[in-house]
Amino acid sequence: MRQYLLSIDQGTTSSRAIIFDQRGSIVTSAQKEFTQHFPADGWVEHEPEEIWSSVLQVCREVLRNAQLSAADIAGIGITNQRETTVVWDRASGKPIHRAIVWQDRRTAETCVSLRSGGKGAGGKGSGGNEARVQEKTGLLIDPYFSATKIAWILDHVDGARARAENGELAFGTIDTFLLWRLTGGRSHKTDATNASRTLVFNIQTQQWDDELLNLFNVPKALLPEVEDCAADFGSTDPSLFGGEIPVAGMAGDQQAALIGQACFKPGMIKSTYGTGCFMILNTGSEALQSRNRLLTTVGYRLKGQVTYGLEGSIFIAGAAIQWLRDGIALITHARETEAMAQEVGVEHGVYMVPAFTGLGAPYWDPEARGALFGLTRDTGIKDIVTAGLQSVAYQTKDLIHAMEGDGAGKPTTLRVDGGMVANNWVVQFLCDVLNVNVDRPAIIETTALGAAYLAGLQVGVYKSLEEIAELWHCQRHFTPQMDDVLRNRLYAGWLDAVKRVRRS
Repeated sequence: MRQYLLSIDQGTTSSRAIIFDQRGSIVTSAQKEFTQHFPADGWVEHEPEEIWSSVLQVCREVLRNAQLSAADIAGIGITNQRETTVVWDRASGKPIHRAIVWQDRRTAETCVSLRSGGKGAGGKGSGGNEARVQEKTGLLIDPYFSATKIAWILDHVDGARARAENGELAFGTIDTFLLWRLTGGRSHKTDATNASRTLVFNIQTQQWDDELLNLFNVPKALLPEVEDCAADFGSTDPSLFGGEIPVAGMAGDQQAALIGQACFKPGMIKSTYGTGCFMILNTGSEALQSRNRLLTTVGYRLKGQVTYGLEGSIFIAGAAIQWLRDGIALITHARETEAMAQEVGVEHGVYMVPAFTGLGAPYWDPEARGALFGLTRDTGIKDIVTAGLQSVAYQTKDLIHAMEGDGAGKPTTLRVDGGMVANNWVVQFLCDVLNVNVDRPAIIETTALGAAYLAGLQVGVYKSLEEIAELWHCQRHFTPQMDDVLRNRLYAGWLDAVKRVRRS
């Protein structure tokens, strides 16, 4: 009997494969970083072939390390960096352009035009574009999402738009592209969570929307079929792993983390700290419309039933630490940062606003750029590194305030995950700044775990969400230790720093 689940976690800076057993414990894992391309200010690209190669490598590595074969794997779950856009040739499977990454801001002017009622990339606009788009998609008109990226590729690659309209090209977010490759081009599908991040999927009707496709000038012939998060997505080509394995689960990375954190009841909330930071509040069957520029999104869809979420998206979290390491070489490894922060403490006068690709929620300012404030002759490397860590907590507090403004209420406990939460200092500071209890689970790789759970639901390893919820365990519970005066003073300094970098 097949007893294991293979999770593919394709992230913004690396690809990982993790094998889980039926209890949700990690058997083995492998990870491979890949190249980040920055061809112009605010532009971010990935090479799809390099992503595919890295995924194939880590999948084969974990099977080899665990001494398992395809026959031992009950199903594959895929979770992915969302919104990142790939367009490829249906006949050859070759991408026609590099992937345009979710962080990319090249279509900012198009989005401004669309918001003001103009035409975007040849689409037909109207004065009510922003409100109408938000009503249908739960999203804002922003370069973050896929639609304007698709149109940009079609309009900047010779002959691409005509080929797309003739059905010769295919679009997908990274999940769809990987599925195409895994199944040898037999399956062109996505799930409802990834579809909900494109700006052309109606989250009320759960269908691709003709009005939105026309607005953003995206040919319908490009689009994949939309499935539940646990579904029959196809089987792998036997040549890849020595036998067929069903691909049975799929969700965008943040929704997968919601599932991995077992946030199945309305009011439960999780925050993931990877390249960016993403907080999702489970709102149940209600698609809560935000008045504070948060996003309404599909939390998950199972057996045709949609659970919605209210989401705050921060573009730069762990990426700030990666920049400190790779960009300006202040550290050689992220694990050094905890000791530095412990030495410096919380109050040192330096603020980092990591708006390297603009500001996400609740500001949505694509023109903002990163800055350091409060530097003196006494400022050293450790102060700057600590400010980078603190910026993540301050941005999270921005999201909590916005959710409170939308009537969601202040959470009593926040479940956290992602690579950054291995740092105890970061989690305690987060807890202190928010003045909210924070729970770190026994398994912090909840994004990959959520994808495995979805695959397990589809193939019968798990019978229900309730069974999955029983597998969640808290590794450490953090409680606030900071007094209100210091908390308010630190956050006021952050708000002042943000005000200085904003341009819109």
